[in-house]
Amino acid sequence: MTTVDIADRFRRIVEEGIGRGDESVLEAYIAVDGIEHQRGNGPGLEGAKAVAKYLHRSMSDFSLTVEDIVVDGDKVWTRNRARGISSGSVMGFGPTGKPVEVDVIDIGRFEDGMCVEHWGIADQLGLLLQVGFDPRAAAMARAGTAAG
Repeated sequence: MTTVDIADRFRRIVEEGIGRGDESVLEAYIAVDGIEHQRGNGPGLEGAKAVAKYLHRSMSDFSLTVEDIVVDGDKVWTRNRARGISSGSVMGFGPTGKPVEVDVIDIGRFEDGMCVEHWGIADQLGLLLQVGFDPRAAAMARAGTAAG
């Protein structure tokens, strides 16, 4: 595969497969037995499908856009921006109905045209702050619990 092929396939996975929820793109480019390193995500094709479904349930008008992409050998790095409206539960916080934006870094490794390994880091704290998490209140609650 060329650098352009890898970049194109990974962009399609991110923007179309996850961002638009198009499972046919995920099926075309993610290995069934792919290795997943992102905490909380299941492995392979079925794990990627589950992530897409969760994101679209949690955020209406969900989209994921590749802002930057770099390919080196069989690996590709992307800096992405996730956007949507908080319309479902996110990490225990109910919907706010407000827009959210989250930065995401993804890395994929390709073999024989398929993404066989994935690492991902989303700005989970940034998302939590947008859906109502208040770290000061959480710290005060913990301090009150410890003192009691």
